[in-house]
Amino acid sequence: MSKILVIDDQRSIRNTLKDILEYEKHEVIAAENGEEGIEMYESEKPDVVLCDIKMPNMDGMEVLEKIMSMPHDAPVIMISGHGNIDTAVEAIKKGAYDFIEKPLDLNRLLVTVRNAIEKKDLVVETKILKRKVSKTYDMIGESEAISKVKEMIDKVAGTDARVLITGSNGTGKELVARWLHEKSNRAEGPFVEVNCAAIPSELIESELFGHEKGAFTSAIKQRKGKFEQANGGTIFLDEIGDMSLAAQAKVLRALQENVISRVGSDKEIKVDVRVLAATNKNLKEEIEKGNFREDLYHRLSVILIHVPSLNERKEDIPLLARHFNELISNELGIAPKEIDDSAIEALKEINWSGNIREFRNVIERLIILCNEKITADDVEAYAKPIA
Repeated sequence: MSKILVIDDQRSIRNTLKDILEYEKHEVIAAENGEEGIEMYESEKPDVVLCDIKMPNMDGMEVLEKIMSMPHDAPVIMISGHGNIDTAVEAIKKGAYDFIEKPLDLNRLLVTVRNAIEKKDLVVETKILKRKVSKTYDMIGESEAISKVKEMIDKVAGTDARVLITGSNGTGKELVARWLHEKSNRAEGPFVEVNCAAIPSELIESELFGHEKGAFTSAIKQRKGKFEQANGGTIFLDEIGDMSLAAQAKVLRALQENVISRVGSDKEIKVDVRVLAATNKNLKEEIEKGNFREDLYHRLSVILIHVPSLNERKEDIPLLARHFNELISNELGIAPKEIDDSAIEALKEINWSGNIREFRNVIERLIILCNEKITADDVEAYAKPIA
């Protein structure tokens, strides 16, 4: 059941709408003028607003503007017996969800209200998902090492500069890439991740640049590659040090000319993509071995961000432990465990070769296997690797 606010100076209209909408199982609240409507909007936080345009003192357009400036986000449907195309266009431009003329068509009214409610539900779901995603990808830590990474992200995120992210496995290189995207002007565009190490060398070109039907035996239809999918957004080439030299040459061309060609085609396709790359390898050593192109390295490393290992920022362990305790407990549907100080000190003593990924797994193991309080003995029993 949804709550609907009706703002109209005519009592007969208010009563009619109230009867119709309550019959459809909605809760209806009504205001007889704009000022009262604004007050009810603030206090009641309705799901949908039906607002007349022509009212004394404060007309519907003023009410609409006021509602659009307020934090609560409810679709506003404007209704009027004196409307025309210009009025409807003006209302939509100012943020109205729709415009309905009087006398009201019952079917159109109910369909519009239903669609507005569905839109409201989608907006709410999207906000919840964004909060969940943001929480999942929080960059936790206040150490000097991680603070430098955060500072660098803030400096370069708003540009289109290519960034090469380095660091050991499990340090959070993908997390840095996601924050560079989220804080950029491309945040509304796609974020496309490619794990270069997980794709066989014979398929990497097709994965990155797409292919035409018949380009090879299993190419039964045309397929867009990751660069095309990321158009207008960001592509993240994870573990780029494992990419074949042939694919490196094509990536270099894409960076130089902003064009790609699908496998099996000579047609050039323009792409507008910001490229972020990451590796756990020393690319300068790979260049000396002949495994990585030096010209591609220089194209990718306009900005270099090194993500510190967990061993380099052990002062962040209390914050990380609290964060993962809450996050994992929430995922498991249980109350967070208490982690005592001795357990935190024991966690600091561990050599975290697997970095944040290993640390998260250990916290999850402790949450599952321990009682209400996690102690140093629990860390000794369940966290340290077996010799």
